[in-house]
Amino acid sequence: MAEINILAIESSCDETAAAVVRNGREVLSNVIYSQIDLHTLYGGVVPEIASRKHIDKINQVVEKAIADSGMELKDMDAVAVTYGPGLVGPLLVGVSFAKALAYGANLPIIGVHHIEGHICANYIANKELEPPFMCLIVSGGHTHLVKVADYGKYEILGKTEDDAAGEAFDKVARAIGLGYPGGPKIDRVSKSGNPEAIKFPRAKVGGSEYDFSFSGLKSAVLNYLNTASMNNETIVTEDVAASFQQAVIDVLVGHSMEALNQYGFKKFAIAGGVASNSGLREAFEKACAERGIEFFLPPPILCTDNAAMIGSAAFFEYERGLRNGLDLNAVPNLKLGERWYE
Repeated sequence: MAEINILAIESSCDETAAAVVRNGREVLSNVIYSQIDLHTLYGGVVPEIASRKHIDKINQVVEKAIADSGMELKDMDAVAVTYGPGLVGPLLVGVSFAKALAYGANLPIIGVHHIEGHICANYIANKELEPPFMCLIVSGGHTHLVKVADYGKYEILGKTEDDAAGEAFDKVARAIGLGYPGGPKIDRVSKSGNPEAIKFPRAKVGGSEYDFSFSGLKSAVLNYLNTASMNNETIVTEDVAASFQQAVIDVLVGHSMEALNQYGFKKFAIAGGVASNSGLREAFEKACAERGIEFFLPPPILCTDNAAMIGSAAFFEYERGLRNGLDLNAVPNLKLGERWYE
């Protein structure tokens, strides 16, 4: 098999990232510049600030990724870039840079779907994993339960009807005074809390058994906090965090196990930023072990936004002969399964 080296760029939100990936599964370099400290000042990502910081850092990040790989730009077979979904400003920075780089180096360019990248992080972490399998993608902007029929071929079984899981984590963390980013902070605080202290709801979406809804859960937490405050009751932050987190975990695991049972899959993977949550990982390990399901998960560094996963996804597009033109553009609301060539 010929070695295919892809230089990948990711800038869909607040991480400026670049990586060199060989044959879709071997990471030669993976550089991430995070803006978390900057956006913490504002309690969340500010798109305009994120865009400007991407412009400041993208050249340095890409140069370091190439240098760390021990290769040169001329050794690459293609340039890959996230073109959606995400924040339009940050996406445009990455797409514009990638097109200019590809044009100057006379390399093909491949646009990659961000969620598909998260799924493909599992191919890096688990070299033996091949489709078909089922995957749950949980992040700040997305909650998708997906049948992975083949490389690049997906069927969405369920998705969030309102807040994504990661978005709910951020909002609840802000409400209980933990601040941004909410996911890691709730995960940490929950370890010393009682997950059964408060009975928060586990939502089901009528007529859509595998869809998710976390808006009601978020509202239930806010109502609990307001009621406790008005009655001068002591609020135990650790218990609120643990009870909220357990409610999210129960829904994610419950929906996933029901779908695995219905469709008969014996392989299951998780992906996305929330997939680095220790409580969620432990719950899925236990649930899959009890059912004889083979469980796959990326390490935390490949759960959060990174370019290695984009390079992996691009390889499978490259193998299928798919290339973009210089008319590639950012598509902030791109749906999983949509392609520029369809």
